[in-house]
Formats: sequence, C-alpha cells, structure tokens
Amino acid sequence: MLIKKGAEANLYLEEWQGRKVIMKRRLAKAYRLSQLDLTIRMQRTLHEPSLIHRAKEAGVPTPMIYLVDLADSNIIMEYVEGKQVKQVLNDMPKRQKLRLCCHIGVLIGRLHKSGIIHGDLTTSNMILTSFAKVCFVDFGLGEYSGELELRGVDLHLMKRALQSTHYRFAKECFEAIIAGYTETMGKEIAEKVLEKVREIERRGRYIEER
Repeated sequence: MLIKKGAEANLYLEEWQGRKVIMKRRLAKAYRLSQLDLTIRMQRTLHEPSLIHRAKEAGVPTPMIYLVDLADSNIIMEYVEGKQVKQVLNDMPKRQKLRLCCHIGVLIGRLHKSGIIHGDLTTSNMILTSFAKVCFVDFGLGEYSGELELRGVDLHLMKRALQSTHYRFAKECFEAIIAGYTETMGKEIAEKVLEKVREIERRGRYIEER
C-alpha cells in the first residue's frame, strides 16, 4: 500500500516475513541516461542504510534495515509504530512539549557530532513511539559532513518546519531544541552553528528583497 509519494522515492506499507515493514522504492528518472540513472539509484540505495546505521551507533533511534535490494533500488526497513511528532506536538502540555523538543535537540546534536547531516529535519520525519522514544526516519537526503554550513542548514530546516507547522510555539520549541543541541555539542560549537543559521536567514531575506 502506497503511503507516501516523493520526488525521489515512494514509501509502501507491506507485509514481509510475517512483519509489517516499510518498503522504500527509488524511482527511475526518464530524463537521465538509463545507466547513469541506475548507478545513482544504486548509490543512494546503499548510502541511506549506511547513514541510518551510523545514526543508530551514535545513539539516535532509527528504523532497523532488513533488506537492501540494489537491483530494484529498494530498501525494506522496520515499520516504526507511533505518530509523527508533527501530529502530536501542538496538543502537548507546554512542559512536555519543551521537554520533547530539548530531547530532539540532543538527538540532532548526536547526529552532527558523528558527522551526519540529516538533510530533511522536520517533525514529519520524527516518530514518537508508545515508549516515548523519538525515532528519526527518512535519511534519503542525508550525507556525511562536519561542515558548519550544512549543520546550519539542518537546523534552519528544523526552525522553518516549526514556524510552518507549529507557529504558535515555534520560538520556544526552537529554543528548547537549541538547549538540547548545546548539551550535546558544547556551547562553543552550538553558538557557531546558530550563527550560521542566522546567516542563512539573512541570505534568504536578502534574496527575497531583491
């Protein structure tokens, strides 16, 4: 059953060896030469499980990978039971909301400290399980990097997602995320990344004003 249609891949909820799983199928692109397209899809199909595994080693909950099928550019992974943080954050009591955001900040810090850029940090790509664990999903746009710029882009995306979907609480939620991030990364590095976020925002405003 198709549950999410994306520009790069579709997600299907399937039954596999007696368990509920997510199948991520990367789509062929007609505008690319077929051999080049196949190579790109194979590389990305390999790359994403690698990022997910590294994130798990860093202490960030991620889905279990069951099967990587390079020939068909498919990944079969654990279906994480729970709700998107996007679905529940607005209705939480303030204290619980800020505690959750602080924890998310800690997890983002663990990713960055391990040289992982998620690439699509939104509350849609975080699952809150029944055990109150936050699981990060969809590393399809992720990469390995310790660059300040890319860390800033990651947090800028997170901030924009909060402003878009959780606008009533965006400021305090982002501050709580930064508090957790600082706890993991240390004050000096966190401040440099935050300054990069501000720089990215200034660039965006400059482009809009032109």
